[in-house]
Amino acid sequence: MKIIYKRSDIKDKVKALKANGLTIGFVPTMGALHQGHLSLIKKAKLQNDIVICSIFVNPIQFNNQQDLEKYPRDYESDLKKLENLDCDLVFMPDVEEMYPEPPTQKYDFGFLDKVMEGKFRPGHFNGVATVVHKFFDIIEPDKAYFGEKDFQQLTIIKRLVKDYNIPVEIVPCPIVRESDGLAMSSRNLRLTKEQRIQAPYIYQTLLKAKENYKKFSVIELKNWIKEEINKNSFMKLEYVEIVDMQTLHSVNNYNDIKNLIICIVVFLGEIRLIDNIKLFY
Repeated sequence: MKIIYKRSDIKDKVKALKANGLTIGFVPTMGALHQGHLSLIKKAKLQNDIVICSIFVNPIQFNNQQDLEKYPRDYESDLKKLENLDCDLVFMPDVEEMYPEPPTQKYDFGFLDKVMEGKFRPGHFNGVATVVHKFFDIIEPDKAYFGEKDFQQLTIIKRLVKDYNIPVEIVPCPIVRESDGLAMSSRNLRLTKEQRIQAPYIYQTLLKAKENYKKFSVIELKNWIKEEINKNSFMKLEYVEIVDMQTLHSVNNYNDIKNLIICIVVFLGEIRLIDNIKLFY
């Protein structure tokens, strides 16, 4: 496994690999790697000749400076995990390498980035799109792998590729969960012992909602989820939405759309956890 820090070096390496007819799979991460990330690496290994993983904590996608400062970083552990999976290349630029000039690109994804995460984290998706677009330009992968836990992000990346005619296939990968159901996330490392015990309640509530949705209208189901989450004194609901998986538009009844997903964000103390469950698809 080779670690590369400079854009020019990774571009030269990729050019040589492609000259030999090798396909490139790319997994962008912010480090603090867990089994969810590693599942993306494994899938990329199966589908490509060469796998490149980036580790870069992207400052411009954080609208909360404290969240950026507290984001977990353990590069030694990350590199060990990647080496164990025979990842071929790791791209680890610093902020100056990625942004030699202050980024000014403004993206317009229409409705997609105005709701849910876009509503509660202004500027977040512009920061995500900026760094992903840069990575695609630098690495020129054949396929890129994104987890479905950040479902809205995945939808926006697909739109980015379409709008800018970027020749990369976006490969969605299922949520990986702990044995108790908690969606794997780097932020889980920041949970206290008691918060970690409580955290699976989010997914348990989503499972109950999926099992019993026919008993409720869409509005009633959202209200039921809110009430269930608010029963837990450790948790504070930020939002829950039931949306069309393609457009992210909220729906009024189940008959309108074939593919629905429940998206939720819950705070445990200051830790913000995101999850979702496909209602039917």
